[in-house]
Amino acid sequence: MTVTELTENTAVVAGKTIFFAEKGHGSPVVLLHGGGPGASGVSNYSRNIDALAQSYRVIVPDMPGYGRSAKGADYDDPFGYLADMIRGLLDELNIQTAHLIGNSYGGATALRLALDTPHRAGKLVLMGPAGIGTTRYLPTKGLQSLLSYYSGTGASREKLATFVRSYLVYHGTAVPDDLIDSRYQASIDPEVVANPPLQRPSGPMALRTAWRMDLTRDKRLKQLPNPTLVLWGRDDKVNRPSGATLLVNLMPNAGLVMTPRTGHWMQWERAELFNQLVTEFLSPNYKLANS
Repeated sequence: MTVTELTENTAVVAGKTIFFAEKGHGSPVVLLHGGGPGASGVSNYSRNIDALAQSYRVIVPDMPGYGRSAKGADYDDPFGYLADMIRGLLDELNIQTAHLIGNSYGGATALRLALDTPHRAGKLVLMGPAGIGTTRYLPTKGLQSLLSYYSGTGASREKLATFVRSYLVYHGTAVPDDLIDSRYQASIDPEVVANPPLQRPSGPMALRTAWRMDLTRDKRLKQLPNPTLVLWGRDDKVNRPSGATLLVNLMPNAGLVMTPRTGHWMQWERAELFNQLVTEFLSPNYKLANS
């Protein structure tokens, strides 16, 4: 599935170039992609942009370290850094408030941006977000596969295919070869190989970094006013589905939809349902059952 009639542009935030694509008109909605090797905004949301752009101004950045955006990251506070950069992008676009939709790494970025500056975020849609209870459990096999992609024997198409087909989705055979090929090529960009954007915390600051990256330990979560829709695949092998109830029990204005036979990539595997749920949730007249 391809996206039609996208406008592409760049902005400079804190001295770094951020690539973004956009389509549609109306209230701004920012789609933040996950942190897997070879990820990018448009590729991760290829099945959603057109549908959401019928009602909203959809903005799809490549997050720093990925795609056509500048490489490099802050390894001491990854989510804080990414939140600052996305907020800076909103500043460059003269957008005071935007709805934020994030998958995995992008979900953690959206949540951190809202925690730091709730007035800059409208509604939140978080799909299997990272940073939920991460200091309480050992990493999943899917997360280990992601974090070890560049180590050992190094990046390879076989490792990329295993990660995507075995851990991102429920039905691995549904993922076409051209998607694997494009993500693999993006993953072996020399700048990315030299400085992977997502790394396991290490060194003397590793413990503090790990605690920063567990957003459920942030006391501000219990007072976050933003209406939030949490979406989680029941068969997610990257971020544990148990994180869904942990998160919604901490957030005062959160609702949950969990879908069966769905992995970590709900927006791709269950695109029609995802597009319907998100469009309804972002509607000005929509209210969560517990709000």
